[in-house]
Amino acid sequence: MLKLLATFKKDLLLLWRDRVGLLVLFLMPLVLVLVVSLVQNNVLQATGQSRIEVLFVDEDQGELGWQVLEVMEASPGLQLLTSHAGNILSAETAQALVASGTYQFAIVLPSGISAQFERDMRRQVGALFGFGSVPADSVAVEAQIQLLFDPAVQGVFRTAVTSSLQYALLGLETAQKGKLLQQALSTQNFGGAHSPDAASEQAPTHLLRTEAKAAGDPARALRPDAVQQNIPAWALFGMFFIAVPLAGALLRERQEGTLRRLLILPVPYRVLLAGKLSAYVSVCLLQFGLMLLAGRYVLPWFGTPVLEVGAHPLAVAVLVFCAALAACGYGLMLGTLARSYEQASMFGAVSVVIGAALGGVMVPVYMMPEAMQVLSSISPLAWGLNGFVELFVRGGGLRDIGGNIAALLGFFGVTALIALGAFKYHSRHGG
Repeated sequence: MLKLLATFKKDLLLLWRDRVGLLVLFLMPLVLVLVVSLVQNNVLQATGQSRIEVLFVDEDQGELGWQVLEVMEASPGLQLLTSHAGNILSAETAQALVASGTYQFAIVLPSGISAQFERDMRRQVGALFGFGSVPADSVAVEAQIQLLFDPAVQGVFRTAVTSSLQYALLGLETAQKGKLLQQALSTQNFGGAHSPDAASEQAPTHLLRTEAKAAGDPARALRPDAVQQNIPAWALFGMFFIAVPLAGALLRERQEGTLRRLLILPVPYRVLLAGKLSAYVSVCLLQFGLMLLAGRYVLPWFGTPVLEVGAHPLAVAVLVFCAALAACGYGLMLGTLARSYEQASMFGAVSVVIGAALGGVMVPVYMMPEAMQVLSSISPLAWGLNGFVELFVRGGGLRDIGGNIAALLGFFGVTALIALGAFKYHSRHGG
């Protein structure tokens, strides 16, 4: 019993001496729970329990536009925006904002739709109920309202917004037909009513229809699916987990004295770090390559779509390489700053999970609360994932991901400089 108590006391003392590791042990899980909970706070957008921002463009400026706007604003799941940066939206601006991923949806009412809807509705009501004279060649035409969506938006959310718009339009059309029929009943003579003619048989059931299509160049955009969205996301997540073994390798070299023996050799610090960096970058590239092969050849065996990487494989290779540098730079910084393997493993693993949650790996960024969307811009996983979405889903090229590449290289440069400075400090002070 005394031996058990002595061992128990010894391990508690070891934990207590590593105050930073103890703080990480308790603090990091708390931060993880907080971040993931906040990130997933708006995950119920698809069910209408949280509002999705939708751009609204009324090129008609008629009565129908105001009616559609009023009905859609009453929907609990949608928030319509008629301006951006203080300017009234145009169809071109809305399409550009949706194509770039700034907003996920835009509703566009074309010019002349109010007059067309009223004319066709009168024709249809007259044909169906025999009020007035309807020319034999008078056939109602569906009034098309465009719903533009970001190709990167998952199918369930596109369906939710499309359904909300269609139900709203159906209710509006039904109400307008009821008013028109009431007016006709109060003014028409039933004795003069005639039987519905051939035009009534051709009249469509609903006049207001929604045409949903992807924003941007249709020749560039690919058909989004779970494979194109999940494989680059989770491959990136796996690449950044290289930080944990890389940091552990640096710490073992320090603790076992291997680093001290290496420093005796006439080799500069930067060469030692560059060699380790090259090895782990190669592992990241191999890891990502295997994920792409799995999406291309293995997952289709289980009934999934084949992974499409777009028309710019060189851009994909450049982005993968920059993401690998960023992941390994983070591992180098972690391994040189941490004082124990426990600190590095706990902080590294949890920080990568937090970065993945903020970056949109677990939940799309557009589903997060507004404050979390702002925070997502600081996650290197968000920079990489946005680049892969641009290439894999929107059909972009190297020029379109220039900002993502610059951000990843900048992150690598900062972390590498910190790692080099900490490496020099530890080597000179025997750390």
